[in-house]
Amino acid sequence: MTPRFAQRMATVRPSAIRELLALGADPSIISFGGGYPDATLFPAAQLDTIFHEIIRAPGGTAMQYAPSNGLPRLREQIAGLMTTDGTPSTAEDVLVLQGSQQGLDFAARMFVDPGDVIVTEDPTFLGALIAFAPSQPRYAAVPVDAHGMQTERLEAILKANPRARMIYTVPDFQNPTGVTLSRARRRQLIALANAYDLIVLEDTPYRHIRFSGESLPTLKSLDTEGRVIHLGSFSKVLVPALRIGWAVASPLILERMGLLKVAADTQTSTLNMAAASLFLDRYDLAAHIATLRSAYRHKKDVMLDAMRRHFPQEITVTDPEGGLFTWATFQKGFDAADFMRNVALPLARVAYVPGGTFFPVMPRPNFARLNFSSASEDNILKGIKALGDALKSHHFP
Repeated sequence: MTPRFAQRMATVRPSAIRELLALGADPSIISFGGGYPDATLFPAAQLDTIFHEIIRAPGGTAMQYAPSNGLPRLREQIAGLMTTDGTPSTAEDVLVLQGSQQGLDFAARMFVDPGDVIVTEDPTFLGALIAFAPSQPRYAAVPVDAHGMQTERLEAILKANPRARMIYTVPDFQNPTGVTLSRARRRQLIALANAYDLIVLEDTPYRHIRFSGESLPTLKSLDTEGRVIHLGSFSKVLVPALRIGWAVASPLILERMGLLKVAADTQTSTLNMAAASLFLDRYDLAAHIATLRSAYRHKKDVMLDAMRRHFPQEITVTDPEGGLFTWATFQKGFDAADFMRNVALPLARVAYVPGGTFFPVMPRPNFARLNFSSASEDNILKGIKALGDALKSHHFP
């Protein structure tokens, strides 16, 4: 049999970096590749107690079906977290998702027809490009600097792309660059979305992992017309394996997104929702996040200090105020994917994510994303020195 796939499958391809990252999974490799939190900081003992308790609870409710939009108590708790963060919400404003990645897929399916344009940062989150691909969009990319998306260039891009339907942004500690969208640019982005009647998809998985600087308002809190879809997640502040994210949006958008949720998977795992809800009721999530902030701030400082000591001076890296990543910029002509394949992996025994595929329109090979949250301090020191030595030996004598 030769399957006749739908046309949309032509755009659904393996990531160009999959092979390289698979090589980086070798235990002898020090990997700065994945966007993983530090597994040693997972609240394993508390979750062990919680899962035993809810599984053994009379009636087996945690193992039964649940409402498709999420357990009412969990939706109420998420609304409380949003309200505390300056985005007043009620349980009715919340849809529980199978990770915030599901929200990226749903948003594109709701608003983007084949050939429509999604406006993104340049570079942008690779996982979002993968989620958007089945909707067959085109992209218009807005350059990023130290203060996030250059919204002063956004209007010209919108005028040049009348089929633009949605602006996608990671405003806090952006993946992959680690930069944060400034307060003024947040307001300008919303003003332009209003003027051009666009949906804004706000992706905030790292928002609460802030090391320094003032907390900035969510785009949703600035939304006066119901056009912002705010996506949040417990993956980085609790554990990824729960696969619990959420969307906060206007009633009409949330209703339509809920229909896609029913079609996709009926509901998020009752067991995992119940576990997350009991954790929020019983334990201090803010205290746990404070622990993460302290640990990740220290690891970031260790990595950047090692880069200053061991990397060639021609290489620059971002110094994020939060999140999980720093972004390295190499000289033009340098190919980070080729260097990783031929030098970093086989000789230095170090992996990172080559930056080319984070650019949705025109790949640029002289960048790389490095994660500082998941590796141990010793491995950060060893890996950055080995990578720096390899760079000096092969490209920057």
